[in-house]
Amino acid sequence: MKVIEHYDKATEPLISFEIIPPKRGGAVHNVFESLDRVVEEVKPPFIDVTYHAAESYVEEQEDGTLKRIVRRKRPGTIGLCAAILHRYGIDPVPHLICEGFTKEESEDALIELNYLGIHNVLAIRGDNTGSQTSLNMNGTANKYAVDLVEQICNMNRGDYLEDIVNAEPTDFCVGVAGYPEKHFEAPNLDWDIKKLKEKVEAGAEYIVTQMFFDNSAYFRFVEKCRNHGIDVPIVPGLKILTTGNHLRSLPKYFHLNIPDDLSAEVEASPDKAKEIGVEWSQNQCQELLDYGVPGIHFYIMGNPQPALDVIKGIKGR
Repeated sequence: MKVIEHYDKATEPLISFEIIPPKRGGAVHNVFESLDRVVEEVKPPFIDVTYHAAESYVEEQEDGTLKRIVRRKRPGTIGLCAAILHRYGIDPVPHLICEGFTKEESEDALIELNYLGIHNVLAIRGDNTGSQTSLNMNGTANKYAVDLVEQICNMNRGDYLEDIVNAEPTDFCVGVAGYPEKHFEAPNLDWDIKKLKEKVEAGAEYIVTQMFFDNSAYFRFVEKCRNHGIDVPIVPGLKILTTGNHLRSLPKYFHLNIPDDLSAEVEASPDKAKEIGVEWSQNQCQELLDYGVPGIHFYIMGNPQPALDVIKGIKGR
């Protein structure tokens, strides 16, 4: 099923998860061990799998010359999605990114997903690593997520990059990302929401938010989105704080705010950071469920246990 169909047919808020592929050369059985627990305890309707651009570095050769090496550190998104579909019978949602990929490479990935019977994607720009500059200059890349959404929806109409006679239309459900505290490059929240609306108008059918720890930011974000005419489901994305290091690393890498009450409690008892984070997230979830969210999306990375602990503590779960 498509993600939007899962939400349309749901009789209660859905619980979904997002994972990352193992690093290059890493063992996939570790991913499956985590997902085995998730599927056994929650049976999520779909599982997101992140996509990662190649990273470049300069390596000195034996003759003293320098050579630029480009390598993807986390390949395997499509393969992992296929494994999830066939191992668990659960709909995978691969992320597709603009950063580091040409339009042709994006089209190839979409064709592969279509062949595999995977019909959900989350379209995002991706972190700006600088690798996209030359591609954009050559006109071979999607610059923004809205451009990628348009490309996917064009394929849904049978319109490929190359003029193909009797091209078979694809049938992808497209999700996009939203930022309750605004994208860090946006001048203000209203401007950011206008850009989000462009993605919805281009064909995006649902929105998953960046992680946040202050529900008031989500409530304000949803209200502003509705006032701007965005009427698709807006799903809150949550990450559980589990270590004192998260007080610095999460704001640094995800450009979010950690409430004073939470940071003060963790700083006072750093050895209890996980218990504090789980309890905070349980309270967050309960308030979100009372608000009437369509679902909750957990960013579990490689360890699902904190999210599973949160779910156990939610009333009615």
